[in-house]
Amino acid sequence: MQSYPDSWEADVVLTDGGTAHLRPIITGDADRLRRFHARLSPETIYYRFFAPYPRLSDRDVARFTTVDHDDRVALVATIGDELVAVVRYDRLRRAAAPGDDVGADAPSAEEDEAPPGDEAEVAFVVEDSHQGRGLASILLEHIAQAARERGLKRFVADVLPENRRMINVFREAGYTAQQKFDDGVIRLTLDLSPTETSEEVMRAREHRAESRSIGRLLHPRSVAVIGASRVAHSIGQTVLRDLLAADFQGPVYPVHPEAKAVAGVRAYPTVEDIDDDVDLAVVAVRAGSVPEVVDQCARKGVHGLVVVASGFGEAGAEGRARQEELVRAAHAGGMRVIGPNALGIANTDPAVRLNASLATTLPPRGTIGFFAQSGALGRAILQRVAQRGLGLSTFVSAGNRADVSGNDLLQYWEEDPDTHVVLQYLESLGNPRKFTRLARRLSRRKPIVAVKSGGSTQGVPIGHAAQALSLPDHAVSSLFEQAGVIRVDDITQLFDVAQLLAYQPLPEGNRVAILGNSGSLGLLAQDACLRAGLDPADPVDLGPDASGEEFAAALESAMADDAVHAVVAVFIPALSPRTPDVADAVRRVAASAGKPIAATYLGYQGLPEDLRQAGPEGAAAQGSVPSYPAPEDAVRALAHVTRYAAWRRRPHGEIPPLPDVASRAARRLVEELLADDERAEPSAADTERLLACYGIELWPAVPVGSAEEAIAAAERLGYPVVLRALAPGLRRRLDGSGIRRDLRGPETMRMAYATLAERPGAEAGLVVQRMAGPGVPTTVRAGEDPSFGAIVSFGLSDVAAELLDDRAYRLAPLTEVDAAGLVRAVRAAPLLFGHRGTDPVDVPALEDLLLRVSRLADDLPEVASLELEPVTVAAKGTAVLGGALRLSRPAGLRPDHGPRRLRSS
Repeated sequence: MQSYPDSWEADVVLTDGGTAHLRPIITGDADRLRRFHARLSPETIYYRFFAPYPRLSDRDVARFTTVDHDDRVALVATIGDELVAVVRYDRLRRAAAPGDDVGADAPSAEEDEAPPGDEAEVAFVVEDSHQGRGLASILLEHIAQAARERGLKRFVADVLPENRRMINVFREAGYTAQQKFDDGVIRLTLDLSPTETSEEVMRAREHRAESRSIGRLLHPRSVAVIGASRVAHSIGQTVLRDLLAADFQGPVYPVHPEAKAVAGVRAYPTVEDIDDDVDLAVVAVRAGSVPEVVDQCARKGVHGLVVVASGFGEAGAEGRARQEELVRAAHAGGMRVIGPNALGIANTDPAVRLNASLATTLPPRGTIGFFAQSGALGRAILQRVAQRGLGLSTFVSAGNRADVSGNDLLQYWEEDPDTHVVLQYLESLGNPRKFTRLARRLSRRKPIVAVKSGGSTQGVPIGHAAQALSLPDHAVSSLFEQAGVIRVDDITQLFDVAQLLAYQPLPEGNRVAILGNSGSLGLLAQDACLRAGLDPADPVDLGPDASGEEFAAALESAMADDAVHAVVAVFIPALSPRTPDVADAVRRVAASAGKPIAATYLGYQGLPEDLRQAGPEGAAAQGSVPSYPAPEDAVRALAHVTRYAAWRRRPHGEIPPLPDVASRAARRLVEELLADDERAEPSAADTERLLACYGIELWPAVPVGSAEEAIAAAERLGYPVVLRALAPGLRRRLDGSGIRRDLRGPETMRMAYATLAERPGAEAGLVVQRMAGPGVPTTVRAGEDPSFGAIVSFGLSDVAAELLDDRAYRLAPLTEVDAAGLVRAVRAAPLLFGHRGTDPVDVPALEDLLLRVSRLADDLPEVASLELEPVTVAAKGTAVLGGALRLSRPAGLRPDHGPRRLRSS
C-alpha cells in the first residue's frame, strides 16, 4: 500500500531535453535493480560502494528495495521500463541527550534503537550511459524535498576525492555545505533549508533543460510521419507533402503498414523498421492506435512527438484519460509531446526548413516566434501572417497542450538568437504562476504580444469555462502590463503591433512627429495620439504633390530632432503620381533611422513591397516600414510599443527579504487547517495566527449578541472602543451609520448597541474592537486566481470606490516598486497624500503591509481569498481591523515551487 505523497512521483526534463520518470522504489523493482547494477561500470560501482561489487546478493536487493518512506527513502529514475538512476537516504540515529529517558528498560544504542535524528546519509548512483544528463541534480532536489517533509534538516555524504562529478553535484546545488577530509574520504554535510542560491540554481537548470527539450523538437535531423496516407487531402498525406514542399533538410520517413511508398517516398511498416535514427515523429493515426505508436517510438529512441490526431482531452472523460496515458507513456519513453489535436510545428531556419504541420502555406523567414493554442485557428492565422509579409522564426500550435505549452516556448525563445519578438494566441495560461515568472523575465529582453480570446468587461474567460477569471477587464490588462506583456484585443492588433516591433526600433519616449501629404489624415493621427496617451507635435502637411525628396527631408528633420521619439507618416498614393519616389524615400530614411516609423500608406496593410528592406529569399528585413489601413491603427500600434518601451526603461525593483516572516510555520498551519477537508474558512483566531506568521497584526474583534456582552468586551479590551456592524452594506455606508466610534463607557455602549442592533442588516453580527486613530480606511485583498496565480489588490474602503470599481491589481510577489505603484494606481490615491489640505498618511507602512500580504499569497497557493478590511492608514502606521480568509486545495492547482517537474499546463 502506498505510504508516500503523490508528489514524490514526477516526470522530469533532463539537461539534454529528454525526459524521465521519478518515483519511490518498490519491492517489485528487484529484477530491474539487478539489471541496473549489472550495467554499471566497475568505476561507477567503486565510487558508489568504495569497493568492487560486481553483483548484488539477494539480501542486498531485498534491503535496497524495502524502505519505509520515512527513515529509509529511495527514489529511482526510469526511462521505459528500466532503472537509470537511484538515490537513497538512511536516517542517522542521534546519541542520547541529557534528559532523555535512558532507564533500565530503554533500548541501548548498541541495539540501534537510539532516537531518530534530523540527519540522514544520502547516496546516488547513475547508470554510465546516462551520466551527464542532470539526473543526479534532479534526484537531489526531489529527495531533499522528501527529507524535509520527513523532518530531516541535513544530509551527509561520504565521497571519494576522485569522484569529482558527484562532489560537484553537492557543491553546485546551492545549499549551505560543509566539507571535511578524513581517512581518504570527503564528508560533505548539506543544510537542507532552501536558500536563495538553491532556488536560483533550480530555476536556471529548469530553464536550460526545458529550452533544450523544445530545441530538439524544432531542430530535428530526421522526421517520420506515422499514418502517412495515399489518400489525397488526408491528414497524414497533408503533413507529409508539407514537409516535402518545405524542403526539409533531413530525411523524411513515411510510415504506412502496407504501402511501399507514399508521395513518391519509400515507406516503412512501423517506425521501428526505419534503419536510421528518427528525431521527430508526427503521429497522424486514429486516437485508439496512438498508444501502440508511442510505445514503438519509445523503443526506437524518438526524441519528440507531434500528435495531430484528435479524440483526446477535447472528447470527454474517456478522451482525457487517453490523453493522460499518452503523456505518461511518452515521458516514460524519454519523449516530449506537442498536442494532441495540434496543427503542428514549423521552423523557417534555412538549415532546417521544417513544416511538420497541416498549414500548407508558411510565412517567410523572420524574427517572430509564434505560439497558438488553437489548432483550428492556427492555419488561418498563418495565412494572415503570410499575407502581411511578416516573417517567422518558429511556429507551434499545441492543440490540447497535454505536455508542451506556451511556457516551454517562452523558455526556448529566451535563448533563441533568431527570435526577437514573441507572439502568443492564448485561450488560457496553463501554469499561471510560471507564466508570469517567465514573462516578467523574458519581457525585459524581448517583447511578448498576447491576444487572449473570449474577452468581456464582466470578467474575462481566458480558457475553459471552469477557469473563467473573476477579474474585471482593466485588471487583466494591468496584470499583463506588470509582467511586461503587450496585451491586444484581437488578431489584427496582434499583427499590427508585431510588425512594428519586428522591423522598427523601440521609441525612447512618447513624443510623436506626424507628417504626410494629407492634412485631414494628419489631424486624425494627432487626435488618435492624444486618445492613446502619446504626445503629438502639430502635423506637418507637405501637400498633395509632395515629392520623395520632400518626404525624405521632412523625415530626416524629424529624426534629427531630439525631442521627437517616433514618426507617423501618412500618405495617400491617389493624390500623387510620385508614389514610388515617396515609398523609396521613406524606406531609405527608415534604413538608417534610430527611431520607429509607422506609415499609413493607404491601400496597403502589412509590409508593402515598396516599403520593404530586402532580406534573404524576399523576406522583409530590419528597417522595413509597416503600413496600416488608417492613422488610428498606426497610432494604436505605436502606443502599445511606446508603453512597452517605457516599461523596459523603468526600474522594476527587488522583492524585499522580510526576514521576520515565518513561511514554514505558515505552511504547517495551512496543512493543519486543510487536514480534514479540501476547503476551509478559518476562524478569526486561526486567521490571526496565519497573518502573524507574516508580521501582520490583526486587531481582535469580539462578536457580541447583546448590550451586556458588548460592555463586557469593551471592558476587557479597554475603552475607548468602537462597535461596528459586520454586514458590508452597513460598514461601508458613506454616512458612517454602520459604526459607532469613541465609546468611552457602559452607557454610551448601551445606547450605541440599541441603535445599531435595530438597523436592517445587523443580524449579520456586531463586534467590539479597540478604537483606531484617525486615518483613511482601505481594503487589501489577495488570493489565487485560476488564470494568473497569486494576485494582490488594493482600494479605498467605501461605497464610492466599490461602485466605481476603483481597485488596482498586481501579480505577487511584489517588488517595492510594484507596491508603490499599486498604492498610486487607484483614482482615489490623492486622499492618501494630503488631498485638499488633509493630513497625509503613512504610505510606507501601507506599502510594507502590501509586501507582506503579497509574500503570503505567493508562499501559499491554497489561499483562495484573503480580505483585510478595513485597514486604517493613519499618520503613523496601519491598523488591520478586519480579516476574512478562505482556503482551498483545488485539484488543478499548479504551484511554481519545489523540485523541478513537468506539470500539466
